[in-house]
Amino acid sequence: MQMKNTMQTTGSSISHVPPGEGKSVWMVGTDLITFKAASEDTDGAFAFFDVVILPQGGPPPHIHHREDESFYLLRGQIELFDNGRTIRATTGSFVHIPKGTVHAFKNVGKEPARMLVLVTPAGLDKFFEEMGETGTDASSPPPPPDQEYFERFGAAAQKYGIEVVT
Repeated sequence: MQMKNTMQTTGSSISHVPPGEGKSVWMVGTDLITFKAASEDTDGAFAFFDVVILPQGGPPPHIHHREDESFYLLRGQIELFDNGRTIRATTGSFVHIPKGTVHAFKNVGKEPARMLVLVTPAGLDKFFEEMGETGTDASSPPPPPDQEYFERFGAAAQKYGIEVVT
């Protein structure tokens, strides 16, 4: 019996994203985000991503004013910055970041790190869709972003309730 990606059940639909599938985008040239569940898949309840972060990659300090964010590190070493303290997360670590928390993370390892990210409610996925550059292969990142990209990034971040902290 062959299974389809989406099966109908009584009154609801089960979603299935096979390994290696899902829309992927590069953020800031260092983070490859693969959507496993987006806003439209969960009626806005949550979004779920598989993220590969290149060495020294990660976002600048920022605040999500709308979403809680949780990470489960599958591979690598990530340093998380939270209100002046640094947390080193390694393979198997779980981190929960409540909305309204200033935070950033960086891959401090020599190899790409990989983590699963759960965002509740959904919405951050729309920011990634707007600002991300389509990609599929972590070994082929796009060129570093230019000043114009960062100007658009700041405007889009505000639209999605994200505050970049300088």
